[in-house]
Amino acid sequence: MSSLTDAISGILRIRQEDASAEAEEAGALSVTIDCDAGNEYDGRMGLRISSIFVILVGSLLGALLPVVLARHSKMKAGPAFFVAKYFGSGVIIGTAFMHLLSPAYEALSSPCLPEGGITSYDWAAGICLMTIFVMFTIELLASRFDIFGGHSHDDVEAADPSVNVLKKSSQTSTSPTRNQSQDTDGNNMKEPKVGNESHTGEFNGLPTDVSYPPGGEDHLGHHREHSENDSYSAFAAQMMAIFILEFGVIFHSIFIGLTLAVSGDEFRVLYIVLVFHQTFEGLGLGSRLATAAWPRRKWFMPYLLATMYAVSTPISIAAGLGVRESLEPGSPTTLIVNGVFDAISAGILIYTGLVELLAHEFMFNSQMRNAGLKVQLFALGCVALGCGLMAVLAKWA
Repeated sequence: MSSLTDAISGILRIRQEDASAEAEEAGALSVTIDCDAGNEYDGRMGLRISSIFVILVGSLLGALLPVVLARHSKMKAGPAFFVAKYFGSGVIIGTAFMHLLSPAYEALSSPCLPEGGITSYDWAAGICLMTIFVMFTIELLASRFDIFGGHSHDDVEAADPSVNVLKKSSQTSTSPTRNQSQDTDGNNMKEPKVGNESHTGEFNGLPTDVSYPPGGEDHLGHHREHSENDSYSAFAAQMMAIFILEFGVIFHSIFIGLTLAVSGDEFRVLYIVLVFHQTFEGLGLGSRLATAAWPRRKWFMPYLLATMYAVSTPISIAAGLGVRESLEPGSPTTLIVNGVFDAISAGILIYTGLVELLAHEFMFNSQMRNAGLKVQLFALGCVALGCGLMAVLAKWA
């Protein structure tokens, strides 16, 4: 009997030892989550104040440069504007995925959020998806009901030097032999010559002499072949897309400004990264503003919208410094607000980047379709470069 008791005791002792070992192992693998809602502000006020002005200059330079280049044809800025336009498109796409959608996932799935409806569903993806459909609905209704009113092609202030780049490429890419062959088949399609074609740029088909293109031909970077009646709805859709894009980038800029104002050890790295981030993002917005067909009586609008974007981050930095004692970036309320607005902005920029920019620039733009393969690949490379740079910057900001 005693031997049986000893055996049972030994088995129980072994089970207890195994349970203790498992508990110790689980404790070693457990991760302690710091949900401190306070900020990491650590002084360096002078450096933080300098970020207001440095980021302001970078944002103004990025947003206004395309507008100025497009409206001063004497600068011969065709190739430069071509690069800026497609590079900016890539920046917008990269920002949407890497700087907005990814942080939205992180904020709305934070373990510091209380259990409940906000953590039981992938709200970042859901809000982004809803925003994309709302974007399309708004643009559809704006086109249908002519919300912004009609405009005349004789009363617009539009300039897109990149149009001349594509026209020059489409003309130079068609050799005489090919033209003769197409004449025989009855399929020869010729486009009218525009501007001075005696100069070519560094790249095949890129002219160095840029003339003012006819106003209203390029709506949001894509050539729309439409009648005067169709131009009303096209203009409304164009204006709606621009204002919604402005809304998306400004809200994003406000939140990153608040983050920079109260950041801790990573402040220096974040400072440098945000200078490039805001400059590149401004370049993307500015290229859209520059190619819009603005009515002449509203010639100031692209400059106004570019300036509004440029001052959004500096103002939010100043506001963050002013409330640095009470600002709590890690609080559940702040996480939810940041996550929701990041997801909304991501949906706006994803729709704008993929539909208004990539699709219209490459697929629905007759001039791009008729351009030489080198120009098409070069434009695609500019998009990839802008998107890639923003993806790299996402490692730090």
